[in-house]
Amino acid sequence: MAGKLLTLKDAADYITKLPKKESDLPEWQTAIDVLLLCSRSGPTMMARIGVMKALNRHVERVFNPERKETHWGKRKLKRDE
Repeated sequence: MAGKLLTLKDAADYITKLPKKESDLPEWQTAIDVLLLCSRSGPTMMARIGVMKALNRHVERVFNPERKETHWGKRKLKRDE
């Protein structure tokens, strides 16, 4: 990808320039569907999520057990003292 996808039109132009074999993938079909939904006053966040999932379809998320612990759950309630 040469530039940034800043607008919905940029995303639509990018998708229409994809090769047929790639644009037929389920991830891109979903991105196209949510872009069309967004063009009819749908939620724009769905379009962003759809395009980002399609662009990052090769990235595998892995659980990292050594990551920094969150602060949630450390607070004790008065009743548990």
